[in-house]
Amino acid sequence: MAAVTADQTTQGTLGTQDVADADRVAAFEAAVAADERIEPRDWMPDAYRATLVRQMAQHAHSEIIGMQPEANWITRAPSLRRKAILMAKVQDEAGHGLYLYSAAETLGTSREELLDKLHAGRQRYSSIFNYPTLTWADVGAIGWLVDGAAITNQVPLCRCSYGPYARAMVRICKEESFHQRQGYELLLALSRGTEAQHAMAQDAVNRWWWPSLMMFGPPDEASSHSEQSMAWKIKRHSNDELRRRFVDICVPQAEALGLELPDPDIRWNEELGRHEFGAIDWDEFQAVLKGNGPCNEQRISQRRRAHEEGAWVRDAAAAHAAKHAPAQSSTRTPAQHSAPAHHVEETA
Repeated sequence: MAAVTADQTTQGTLGTQDVADADRVAAFEAAVAADERIEPRDWMPDAYRATLVRQMAQHAHSEIIGMQPEANWITRAPSLRRKAILMAKVQDEAGHGLYLYSAAETLGTSREELLDKLHAGRQRYSSIFNYPTLTWADVGAIGWLVDGAAITNQVPLCRCSYGPYARAMVRICKEESFHQRQGYELLLALSRGTEAQHAMAQDAVNRWWWPSLMMFGPPDEASSHSEQSMAWKIKRHSNDELRRRFVDICVPQAEALGLELPDPDIRWNEELGRHEFGAIDWDEFQAVLKGNGPCNEQRISQRRRAHEEGAWVRDAAAAHAAKHAPAQSSTRTPAQHSAPAHHVEETA
């Protein structure tokens, strides 16, 4: 038998590895095609993992930053009932952020790493939270329009191909639906109130309508991620498809509210069975993304400050956990020792 050279051995090893990689890719693609869930311990392409981390991080950051515009009105709510509702909603948003950071952690990316990137401006959050809340009616407009757009975008994520993200979205969407109804009810009360209250509600809708349409992201032809995300079934619908669905939902709701959407070009297209609407100012969208929105600097500065001021709480919690870790470890059962230390299903 002829001697096997080192080069031949290396080629054989690489060939075996190529076959194994091909098998893993085929199994992954078959699972996605069959609408099966990809779980944290399953093999997945690096690009799939990176896309999930990017999307979940942006989503989590948006929930955390999104607390600021509404928290601005907690101390100025017009009644104790309204104050309690708004406090509960802001608390919910904090919880949503935690669910999503936990889901991202199942992919090996720590919450600290994601927050560092947010604070350094290396990861984004939804552009809509860079607009100010000028009146009490803005709280209603955010609930109706912003949370309504979020629901339209997020309900399909309950069928996301990645299990922890999908399960987290089930609870988030239930709470967001409640938030949307709260905003609608607030605007309804204002719209049916005094002339000044009706005008305040209309002004809020005028200012939040177009940014809400921008929430779905750039048009399909300009979106760099949608096509691949849909192929992997992370997303189920394109940006433009979701945007059109949102407009179809809002038009009859605005009529019921007695308010007008600030778009004279909205009309029903009988042939297509949907509403047509006017052109979106994508230059404004890009400007806000680049940090030039009305409140970009204010939002991220407040986030950094809150993070720094909360450092002592995190340090105290870590010290407490370290102090009691040996006692907790000694009282755990063998089954508990072998169980994963962290699983997003427990928080989702």
